[in-house]
Order: sequence, then C-alpha cells, then structure tokens
Amino acid sequence: MVQSFQRRGLMLVLSSPSGAGKSSIAAALLKSDPNVVLSVSATTRSPRPGESEGVHYYFVDVSRFEKMKADGAFLESAKVFDNYYGTPRDHVETKLRDAKDVLFDIDWQGTRQLRENARDDLVSIFILPPSMQELERRLRGRGQDNEDVVQKRMARAADEMSHWSEYDYVLVNRDIEKTIAQVQNILAAERMKRARLIGLGDFVKNI
Repeated sequence: MVQSFQRRGLMLVLSSPSGAGKSSIAAALLKSDPNVVLSVSATTRSPRPGESEGVHYYFVDVSRFEKMKADGAFLESAKVFDNYYGTPRDHVETKLRDAKDVLFDIDWQGTRQLRENARDDLVSIFILPPSMQELERRLRGRGQDNEDVVQKRMARAADEMSHWSEYDYVLVNRDIEKTIAQVQNILAAERMKRARLIGLGDFVKNI
C-alpha cells in the first residue's frame, strides 16, 4: 500500500510602504497559484457596492466584533479610522488544514500580532523600494492621490520601513517581475519545510 503525507498551509504576510509594489505582487501570486488564497477579514464598516459577504469581508456590527475579540476569535485586529477590522482565526485555520496558503496584506502591527498568535505558521516578507526618491516617483506615477495624500504616504513610509528587521525576509523591489519570482521562490521553499509536512515520519518508516 502506498503511504503518503500532506502539507499544512502557511500564512504569508506581505508588508511595505504604499507604492513599493506589495499589491502588484499579491495580485500576481493570487493569479498564478491556486493554492494561495486571500485572507478575508471581519469588519464593522458597511458593505460597498460590489462587495459580497464572505468573499471580500465578513460584515459584523460593533457588538459582535467586540465579543469575537473578547473570545479570542481574531488572529489580529485593529481600528482604522472609525471601523474595526480583524482576521477570524477559524477561517484561516480551515484553509491551513486544507493545505492552502493564506495571503495577508497587512502592516507591521498586524504582523506582530500574527507572530504572537501563530508564529509557526507565519512567513513574513517586507518589500522595500530602491530609494525614497523612487518611492515618491511611483506614488506620483499612479495618479491616484493628490499632493497632500502623497506627502502623507511619504511621511508614513519612513515609520513603516523602520520595522523591516521584524520580518523573516526583506526584498528590495527594483524590478517587479524579479521580485515576484523571489517571493514565489520563498513560498516554494517554505512549503517544503519539514515541520509543515504532516505524516512525513510515517511515510519515511514505510519506505
């Protein structure tokens, strides 16, 4: 009888200052790899046009959110402006057991919470721009923000980048295609770590 083993999924965090390429990298991973799924957060804000329950967010009221947080139902949570956001533990655990890798687009504060709550499943990558000048050029090149917003993003970038040493991997995004390939290589190596291969010991005994 052929013996086999399976893989436990991992939590892949991508963090970067706005404009460094994080969103493009995440989109490429989701498009190219069916085993990568995006984390779905719970939020207290109202649904926007086109958003679906359980696909984009889990929409809950404030009292429900606070109860979930008190019960330890979130791997990480934060208040952004007037709304709460949190990553439901059960949703992520289900995906990990199904050998799916859950992709997180969160900042250093959320990453720190994930590290405290689920370190063994976490793989964190920080994306740096080649320079602050290049970061500003990219922000302006997107044409999405006015001058005031660009300056606020630049001011925030320095604080965000000061936390680079808290991450497992740090990549400098000089070329988006090369950086995507580097992230894919990291993911491939992390998937094969012995600790994530369930039943490997029995498989070895039987060969």
